[in-house]
Amino acid sequence: MKIDNGTGGSRETSTGRPERVEERGRDSINFFAELKRRNVYKVAVAYAVVGWVIAQVATQIFPFLEIPNWIVRLVIVLIAIGFPIALILAWAFETTPEGIKRTDDVDPVVAARAPKKHAWIYVAAIGVACSVALFFVGKNMGRNTAGEISSQLSAKSIAVLPFDNLSRDPDNAFFAEGVQDEILTRLAKVADLKVIARTSTAKFKSAPGNLSEIAKQLGVLNILEGSVQKANDQVRVNVQLVNATTNAHLWAEIYDRKLTDIFAVESDIAKTIADTLQAKLTGSERSAMTHAPTEDPVAHELYLKGHHFWGLRGDSLPRAIQFYNQAIARDPNYALAYAGLGETYILLPYYTGADPKEVRPKARAATLKALALNPNLAEAHNAMGKIHTADDIDLQKAIREYQRSIELSTNYAGAHHWLGNGPLAGLARFDEAIAEGERSVELDPLSAINLVDLASTYTYARRFKEAGAVMKKALEIDPGFPYAHWIYGVLLQVSGDLEGARAQYATAHARENDAQAITMRAQLGAKMGRREEAVQALSTLEELGKHQYVEAYYRALLYISLGQKDQALSALEQSYAERDGDDIGVIKVDPLLDELRSDPRFEALVQKVIAPKP
Repeated sequence: MKIDNGTGGSRETSTGRPERVEERGRDSINFFAELKRRNVYKVAVAYAVVGWVIAQVATQIFPFLEIPNWIVRLVIVLIAIGFPIALILAWAFETTPEGIKRTDDVDPVVAARAPKKHAWIYVAAIGVACSVALFFVGKNMGRNTAGEISSQLSAKSIAVLPFDNLSRDPDNAFFAEGVQDEILTRLAKVADLKVIARTSTAKFKSAPGNLSEIAKQLGVLNILEGSVQKANDQVRVNVQLVNATTNAHLWAEIYDRKLTDIFAVESDIAKTIADTLQAKLTGSERSAMTHAPTEDPVAHELYLKGHHFWGLRGDSLPRAIQFYNQAIARDPNYALAYAGLGETYILLPYYTGADPKEVRPKARAATLKALALNPNLAEAHNAMGKIHTADDIDLQKAIREYQRSIELSTNYAGAHHWLGNGPLAGLARFDEAIAEGERSVELDPLSAINLVDLASTYTYARRFKEAGAVMKKALEIDPGFPYAHWIYGVLLQVSGDLEGARAQYATAHARENDAQAITMRAQLGAKMGRREEAVQALSTLEELGKHQYVEAYYRALLYISLGQKDQALSALEQSYAERDGDDIGVIKVDPLLDELRSDPRFEALVQKVIAPKP
């Protein structure tokens, strides 16, 4: 036999086997027997089954109850953390007829004689059955829900979310925004696609986690995410196209190019997306998608800054004009910059109180220059449509310009918006007007102003119930939107709810010396028996008119509230003579003017407004 040599080696027994190996074997057997005695196996099986059931509930059911994804992840993590804790507790404690005791304090012989309980087997069996049922229920719910969403959404619908600016210079955020906008604009020219306007997508951050919810809000099946990193004359664009209902990645690419190649990158991205979504492209659409608006990257960046401030509206519009003019100074043939300049001048009176007589000639000149440089520029035709509506009061020409804009860019929400609420509504072509308004909302679903103007069109059509429903949606999106409160006030006033109208007019925030605010509140006060308010308002407007432009239309409303029809008709004639197309252009359908409709002079003015112009 062998004896230990002092180095820790084993000694051999009479059987020829190492004694220490047998000891280790017995220890292992005893350890597993102890695990069994302490019910660790049972706890492990029961915990695993119950944990699986809970995980199935979290992953299969929670999403359809709109419970946030972070809660689902938290449940899974807690289940994982709890497993070793449960095993440790099972080892350390045991349930006895006298209650829970430390295992070391329980006599093994007594515990062995205790009647065996098989409740854990039933728990495991029931748990397995529940988990299987939940799995198939959740799977079917997911399949049905995804199928319902997919059936409701077009496979060729897409939203381009804001791109991440990965550059160190925050000023490059304009550039990242511009890349997103250029891709969106190129896609919008494809008639076979549904493309959501940037006004709605801008409300979401780049690379969000809840793509399916965003897709539901925007009414699309596919979402493009991306990032932009710009350094000196180099740019990297990273994009990925995702099916939002399945989270399947349809396509992804990274572009490392020179800054001068950015238009080629944007064009390639747009064409690849169209091909991936199997959209049919006409020859003109392919050509439009590859068009580079300028060869000067500096002019382009100045244009992007102008476009950014144009989108902010309000007091940002003068800054937009500055950047557009700087872009034009760099590239005098930059048609898109001229179109942006024209659209900005058009909006100035609405947001800054600028005199239309001063800014509309500038809008016309910039727009005509844009069309001379590029007759196929949708933005320029849209701007010209607004000029024909607001300045020329030529509703037929305006319709043709808007329709041409839509032909060139079928997903142009702004053109659908202005066409519906402008000349089509003014001519009482309500079915067409409402269809265009609804199309603008479909393409720009989170735009409060599109919803407000659709409600206004419903009001012109005397469809007050539908107008109210749309208006409430607009106020859900932007509760503090002053324009929404003014139009809602008009709706309530003409439908007979004078107190409701008064509350809306009082809620609407207005600039100091705002002619609209002064007029709407005072004319309602006169209708509610406080004539002195309208009389005072007329004096206030006369004084204001010495320092700023005041629409004659507002005086007409005050005269109507006082029952002075002759003066009201005279003010409306003045409104037409001053080319106040936004107000006088809807004279045929404006419910605030209904008290004058029996007068032949009023009908003659209506015909003059809606008649085709040479």
